[in-house]
Amino acid sequence: MNILVVGGGGREHALVWKLKQSPLCHSIACAPGNAGIGRLAELVPIRAEAVEEQVQFAAEKRFDLVVIGPEAPLAAGLADALRAKDIRVFGPSQKAARIESSKIFARRLMEKYGIPSPAYQAFENPEAAKSFVRELAFQGKHCVVKADGLAAGKGAIVTSSTEEADAAIEQCLIRQAFGEAGRRIVVEERLTGPEVSILAITDGRRLVILPPAQDHKPIGEGDTGPNTGGMGAYSPVPLVTEDLLETIRRTVLEPAVRGMEAEGAPYTGVLYAGLMICGGRPYVIEFNCRFGDPETQAVLPALDEDLLPYLLNAAEGTLHQDQILDPRQSSVCVIMASGGYPGAYEKGKVISGLEAAEAETEGVLVFHSGTQWKDGRLLTAGGRVLGITGQGRDFQQACQRAYAAVEKIHFEKAYYRRDIGFRVCKR
Repeated sequence: MNILVVGGGGREHALVWKLKQSPLCHSIACAPGNAGIGRLAELVPIRAEAVEEQVQFAAEKRFDLVVIGPEAPLAAGLADALRAKDIRVFGPSQKAARIESSKIFARRLMEKYGIPSPAYQAFENPEAAKSFVRELAFQGKHCVVKADGLAAGKGAIVTSSTEEADAAIEQCLIRQAFGEAGRRIVVEERLTGPEVSILAITDGRRLVILPPAQDHKPIGEGDTGPNTGGMGAYSPVPLVTEDLLETIRRTVLEPAVRGMEAEGAPYTGVLYAGLMICGGRPYVIEFNCRFGDPETQAVLPALDEDLLPYLLNAAEGTLHQDQILDPRQSSVCVIMASGGYPGAYEKGKVISGLEAAEAETEGVLVFHSGTQWKDGRLLTAGGRVLGITGQGRDFQQACQRAYAAVEKIHFEKAYYRRDIGFRVCKR
């Protein structure tokens, strides 16, 4: 098969790495890709969101399967446009992608189909939103303020007081910090408990559940400070027992897939459920319409399965049965970021030590997120620069391998958390 992967981050690097291992894979291209992906695949300089150009390229090259990585091209209708040209595509339609592109749509879906989730209301008026904050406060509850639309993983503001909530509401609705994405907001009850990410491949009927992962979103150690796109992840998650995973399948994943079909938006692709476990029960914090980043960089290295047949069968609507894929090992991914991220940061810093990290450290994979080649040098080109994944027989070994590799890699003002996986391994 000739495969096109759309996107250019660490998630896409992990997908290319995994798909290239399949005996079914003849060739693989990535648009636009990055410096690391270029070692494995042909790079094509087409932006992920450039729908017409992506479709034209896929049609000209007659790819057997297109795998769409990021949420933005899915929300822009890339999967629909490819299907209109009879090109096999792994990814949900624009209507189905609303499960991520509109927090309001997703919350109403959960409410309608009985999927466990926190109390919420949607607002365009800031004073009405502040009034609901005080209703929650009267019940002794804090809240989370979320932009309705896509905000690159940074549109959720967790608050601990009415003053913080008011400021978050004003940030979205008055100062328009998230632009059109924050024109409407969701204010929801703030739950407490461990978070878990569940990725499930679906053809709109059957579900193939990948090993669970746990993401570290905040910038600071101990999960403190502002949220980012993700500073690291590990897989599997000991907290998620067989019984809990069965509960998640029965109460979250299956109702969501059935609900989307009933709403006239059959869902095919990856359904990502971001969950919080409260009192042993799963509650949905968010749904996403694509593979997680950085969860994918931890989940795929933990798997021994050939991923390509599952993606192909989902695209064709022919998954054979419901399955839960078991991990073969533990994996821990540590993100190396540009200094200043998730705020302002500088690009163009020279990266060194990659060869030493990959050659001298056993069980290590380096996934590129924001890198580029320029004048024969590897440079930083984004907020999240690299994802260093350690693999091991247990989390302790995986953590040690990941951080041993991280310490060999250098670029000016590099920042990384030193406690990724702290819930499952000692540092």
